[in-house]
Amino acid sequence: MTQWQQPGDRPTLDRIRRWNMACWILLGLLPTAVAVLDESSARKYGTLGLLVLVALCHIVVLTRPDNPVLGRRAYLAVLALVLGATSYFLDGVAALYMMSLPQFWLYTRAPRDAVTLSGAAAVLAVFGGAVGQNWSPQFRTGNLVVTVVAYVAGAGLGLWVHRFIDQSNERQEQLAAELVSTQEELAAAYQRQGAAEERERLAREIHDTLAQGFASIVVLAEAARAAADGDPERCAQQLISIEQTARENLAEARVLVGSVPKGAVAAGSLAATLRRTLDRFTQDTGLTATAELPDIDLDQHTRVALLRCMQESLANIRKHSGASTVGVLFSASPGVVELEITDDGHGFVVEDARGFGLDGMRRRLAELDGELTVTSSPGEGTRVLATLPTHSQDRP
Repeated sequence: MTQWQQPGDRPTLDRIRRWNMACWILLGLLPTAVAVLDESSARKYGTLGLLVLVALCHIVVLTRPDNPVLGRRAYLAVLALVLGATSYFLDGVAALYMMSLPQFWLYTRAPRDAVTLSGAAAVLAVFGGAVGQNWSPQFRTGNLVVTVVAYVAGAGLGLWVHRFIDQSNERQEQLAAELVSTQEELAAAYQRQGAAEERERLAREIHDTLAQGFASIVVLAEAARAAADGDPERCAQQLISIEQTARENLAEARVLVGSVPKGAVAAGSLAATLRRTLDRFTQDTGLTATAELPDIDLDQHTRVALLRCMQESLANIRKHSGASTVGVLFSASPGVVELEITDDGHGFVVEDARGFGLDGMRRRLAELDGELTVTSSPGEGTRVLATLPTHSQDRP
């Protein structure tokens, strides 16, 4: 089966065949039937019978293409014989032959078959007409020339159309292959991007939870060791804080590996969670803290983002600021919620900061259409302001 007769093209090919049959009957069979009416009874009825026979065969092949008795090649052989016999009765049927030429291309599987069968039909038509006219010179210069020209032109046009369709199909297959390749590359790129984003998310979560917890445990352990001999009560308090921090880290680890729902993080009142976090911070560090933490109803993703920002800010104050007092202000206005953390430490140049923590906070807030503003200068303390919109309660 040729590329232009693939099973996927069957509906289109059937429509073309039906249109060709209509044109063949109207412009080929009917004019021939009218032309034979003036002939003798034998020629008239013989020609009409042949025309009816080939028309019925055409209908059978068109409606039942898989007919085991009358296949397409058998039908084309019958058509060639009818053309030869009709040419004998009418002394040439060049017009009917021209109208029949497309069928040799529509009902064959290869161009070679179409050229061979249409050539055989041309020979039979010429031979039948020549016999019918007793080889007269008028036939050789009339129907012979027209039939031969029609055959050559039909073969050339058919080969050109077949080549054009083959090239179009090859181009279509090439484009389809390129499309599949592009889709695979795009899918792989999305997969790589997703993996990179997931690694970045896990790194941020580990930094904001487990890493901070372990850093607290290290600081508390050092303080407990220093107070072990001189201040047993202080040492015991530090050990309790170490135990609490370790338990919290264990809970965070379970959240990260998916053994408990992510909703377990920062569930309930955000003000209460921030207050507990700040109390733990002052208990561990001994710094003075002031806070205004009204109870504001927020969605889960906003609560988690603000809690992580506060945890990271307090961790930075503990490790880098050298501050003595810390202030936390939590407020809300129409459509916006803000969390501000300030300290009176030695400050830093914001433009020179390259830490993972600040960048992680900015990315976390940006995912929720929020922003992080850090204001600081050497000797002037630091102000961290996290701003988030509150218009959406259903975040992705």
